[in-house]
Amino acid sequence: MTDNAEQTAGVARTAKVSVLTLTAMVVGSMVGAGVFSLPRRFGQETGVAGAIIAWVVAGTGMLMLAFVFQRLAVRRPDLDAGVYAYAKAGFGEFVGFFSAAGYWASACVGNVTYWVLITSTLGAWIPAFGAGDTVLALAVGSVGMWLFFFLIRRGIKEATAINRIVTIAKVVPIIVFVLLCLFVLDPAVFADNFGGADYAGSLFDQISSTMLVTVFVFLGVEGASVYSRHAKRREDVGRATVLGFLSVFAIFASVTIVSYGIMPMGEIAELRQPSMAGVLEEAVGPWGSTFVSIGLIVSVLGAYLAWSLMAAEVLFVAAKDRDMPKFLSRSTADDVPVNALLLSTSLSQTVLIITLLSEDAFDFALDLTASLTLIPFLLAALYAVKLRATRETYGDASARTLRGDLVVAVLATIYTAFLLYAAGASFLLLSFIFYAVATVLFVLTRREQGRAVFTPREALLFAVVVAGAVAGVVGLTAGWITL
Repeated sequence: MTDNAEQTAGVARTAKVSVLTLTAMVVGSMVGAGVFSLPRRFGQETGVAGAIIAWVVAGTGMLMLAFVFQRLAVRRPDLDAGVYAYAKAGFGEFVGFFSAAGYWASACVGNVTYWVLITSTLGAWIPAFGAGDTVLALAVGSVGMWLFFFLIRRGIKEATAINRIVTIAKVVPIIVFVLLCLFVLDPAVFADNFGGADYAGSLFDQISSTMLVTVFVFLGVEGASVYSRHAKRREDVGRATVLGFLSVFAIFASVTIVSYGIMPMGEIAELRQPSMAGVLEEAVGPWGSTFVSIGLIVSVLGAYLAWSLMAAEVLFVAAKDRDMPKFLSRSTADDVPVNALLLSTSLSQTVLIITLLSEDAFDFALDLTASLTLIPFLLAALYAVKLRATRETYGDASARTLRGDLVVAVLATIYTAFLLYAAGASFLLLSFIFYAVATVLFVLTRREQGRAVFTPREALLFAVVVAGAVAGVVGLTAGWITL
């Protein structure tokens, strides 16, 4: 079949999925590597009190973002691949391009964390895997990435069906972990951990330092909006977003809090990843570590599948909207965006190689993933504020609807702005390095269309990005930014 024939067939046969499948894709996207790292990441920064407040802040903020995506799906049903499309509609093509590129890159970098964590888990039994940062770990991760590439290449319906099954399989071990820890929870240990260890800073610092990991574990809350073109009914997008969020919020907060009743905070902070395995081993014995490790591998493979689909989908839809090069709009007869999938897998492969140079491969990939996502999330929240301010799409909406949407949009904006502050300058500058390089795709797109590469406003924005990228490179060279 020719490329044009494949593309035409892909458009004609866009796969449609139910609200349950969309919800499974949201849950599958969020329940991945992050949840298994929560005990150690929180144990390094805060005690019970700080953790509770952090989850309240993160849960409220992410719920507002979930509501933003729900409302935007209803207000602008014409926009597919929500995160990217909202930025473009609200702030122009170049800003939309950055949103698409940043979100796509966050998905690709996030996929690296899955293979690092899998090989780190295997390192508990096979030392040659280390902490997921050895040559053997790189080789196994690389083979896994390309095996999944060929699986997804077979067809999107097959991949989403597998994801729904895997989502159920991976949630069960996490729930069992929570129940077992509750059963053996030591109130005295829990009380000792309540205020935090001596090495923890002020309560504000404790809360701020946990924000990036909460962003990482909640990535995927926008998954249903990314797949809006596959929904049978438009309202299913919003329902799946909220249902998926509420489900995983309960899981994540529970995993974190019950761990403080098993071990002293300082010991939790020293556990190797996946730290959930170490906590359960302390609670019930060696079999607990094995149990969690098996659940982790199933969970991470399912999340990798979901995020590979999501990354390719963003590039594909951007190319269909003529905001990425034309070659990325090619799809197969089975509705698989094959070139977008290939480029996504290639970027993940590149970042996996880079992790060999980092001090902590997993934490580096996790924090960079979260940082890359913040700008696309902030732009979506700002677009919701803009719609409400201009009353575009609101018509004769009631005063209650207007007030409610304004509160949701403003709170989501404040939350994402706070996350950018909490992330710190280092990861923001690393993000600028990627944005500067990725602009090559924007230049190719404009040249394909015979248009000027930049408008004056776009040239100014690009200059800011280049300045940030130069600062990032200087920081890496000087050593005040480390991988």
